[in-house]
Amino acid sequence: MRALIINVDLGKPDYQAHADEFLMLAKGAGAQIVGTVVARRARPDAALFIGTGKLDEAVLVADEADAEIVLFDQPLTPGQQRNLEKGFNRRVVDRVALILDIFALRAKSHEGKLQVELAQLQHLSTRLTRMWSHLERQRGGIGMRGPGEAQLEMDRRIIGDKVRLLKERLEKVQRQRTTQRRSRSRGSILSVSLVGYTNAGKSTLFNSLTRAGAYAADQLFATLDTTTRRIWIEGAGQVVISDTVGFIRDLPPTLIAAFRATLEETVQADLLLHVVDASSPQRDEQIAEVDKVLVDIGAHEIPRILVYNKIDEAGYEPRVERNEHGTIARVFVSALKRAGLDGLRGAIVESGQIAGNNASNIENV
Repeated sequence: MRALIINVDLGKPDYQAHADEFLMLAKGAGAQIVGTVVARRARPDAALFIGTGKLDEAVLVADEADAEIVLFDQPLTPGQQRNLEKGFNRRVVDRVALILDIFALRAKSHEGKLQVELAQLQHLSTRLTRMWSHLERQRGGIGMRGPGEAQLEMDRRIIGDKVRLLKERLEKVQRQRTTQRRSRSRGSILSVSLVGYTNAGKSTLFNSLTRAGAYAADQLFATLDTTTRRIWIEGAGQVVISDTVGFIRDLPPTLIAAFRATLEETVQADLLLHVVDASSPQRDEQIAEVDKVLVDIGAHEIPRILVYNKIDEAGYEPRVERNEHGTIARVFVSALKRAGLDGLRGAIVESGQIAGNNASNIENV
């Protein structure tokens, strides 16, 4: 689908990284980028976000490029989206809807599809009124996957019923996960979750540690469904490792809420391996974004190790670094080249023993 991208520079220092990331999101959704318009503003316009002058300019670019859809790199209010669509006479998809669309495209498991559909319905429920009348002839494509066009015509009551049904199904999945975790905890099995920014290499690391065949690709949100494997690590015994969905800056709150059952694996873990793309110029900002999400889901107090991945691209050697207290803080690896994995296994053993002792102390209080 031929797409025009609207990037809005609000004067933030991470603007270029944000714009580059949105371009990757657009391409990941299957868009053919036919043009880009940059709007610089001190603050968003209440009605159009970008203002009337920039809208007129963008409409000309869209017409000349024969764009079929407009992708907006910021979250839009229902009113802003409706006004922009009237101005462009094209469908406008904001950042939240684009991320949800990619999730709909990539979700494979029954649970993942339920979670995506729930998040999409919650997002769309505020945007149904008088919004689609001028777009009746525009069907399918980016921003319309998942629930489908028929559900866009449903009234709020029917959507509300569907949302409640999806929540009930996801609660059932959550209960099943809780039962599985209790079974693992009774066996004193160390639980480790891989977390990190999207495209940091979590699935590649997961495959290297477990010899599994989880899908891994150089794209945003390659992994949506949590994959869990049990492995043996000398010194730690049986260890359960889970590969989880990647995080991203400004992750939509509805998405965090909808993926609660999947993120439970992170919340309930004994140890987190925070995988970082060591070759990324934005790695510090990405670490901070992941930390924010961990706080949002209540996982910020779980012991964690920073795993600097892709050292083959960054020019680092495999090594283990400790903080001023002698505790392992960072491990440098290349999951693709399988370099530094022995050091990581040793870090899991050492950190797992500390986490187990802390848990025992809490139980004995």
